[in-house]
Amino acid sequence: MVFGGIPQEYTLIEKAGFVVIPVPYDLTTSYQSGSRKGPAAILDASCQMELYDEELDRETYLRGIHTALPLEPCAAGPREMMDAVRREISGVLERGKIPVMLGGEHSISIGAVQAMKEARPGISVLHLDAHADMRESYQGTPFSHACVARRISETAPIVQVGIRSMSAEEASWLREQGRSVIRPGDLRGTSGWLERISRQLTEDVYLTVDLDVFDPSVMPATGTPEPDGLTWAELLTVVREIAKRHVIRGFDVVELCPIPGMVAPDFAAAKLVYRIMGYLALQE
Repeated sequence: MVFGGIPQEYTLIEKAGFVVIPVPYDLTTSYQSGSRKGPAAILDASCQMELYDEELDRETYLRGIHTALPLEPCAAGPREMMDAVRREISGVLERGKIPVMLGGEHSISIGAVQAMKEARPGISVLHLDAHADMRESYQGTPFSHACVARRISETAPIVQVGIRSMSAEEASWLREQGRSVIRPGDLRGTSGWLERISRQLTEDVYLTVDLDVFDPSVMPATGTPEPDGLTWAELLTVVREIAKRHVIRGFDVVELCPIPGMVAPDFAAAKLVYRIMGYLALQE
């Protein structure tokens, strides 16, 4: 399936600015499984979008969007899957394309950031999520979805936005490291949140979006929903303003756990992916 159902001449990898990489993987899911079905649901919903973006007054698909075959899940374990993702993203970057990864559980972002770091050593990461994901290990593996931000932080600077859930262990570690997170209330209650985010990022940024960063009223279809999340407008404001100040070199949208018979979350995820592509296209 082709993202957006766009005309074939705009899907050729040689001419595409973006490469969509579906990764249907959820081996370490700890609450509701099903995010392995997320990439297919996003691709399916994307074919129902209007390709004209009313906010940006452009048809982003004209930049070219190639949809790769789904990356086969690796049953050997999350570390092996991380390596497979790293190789896949590295191949996209070597061709000079912008990788757009669709998950699947959040652990796949570890491999993506490692590939970005190899290609652009100065990369930093903007992490939008409900959960801190800073555990050292969870359920016997340091490569769980609950450890993704901890592993990323070992590779590149990370700024966390939308966080409203963490363990005592994570809170203690963040204090010891002198780190802080930006909660939804920080975006609503202060005027300096953009500067706070921006000054911690480098020029080149990788964006990782766990869909549970949204309030469940916006995005109920996640494996671990948390109340008091971001609205659609709040999340887009964050990404749009950071894209104006920094260069987003690639991104992922993960943790869609489709609900049978409810297509609104799938469509919202697809439109989010397309809108972010639009912001990136404006950077060129």
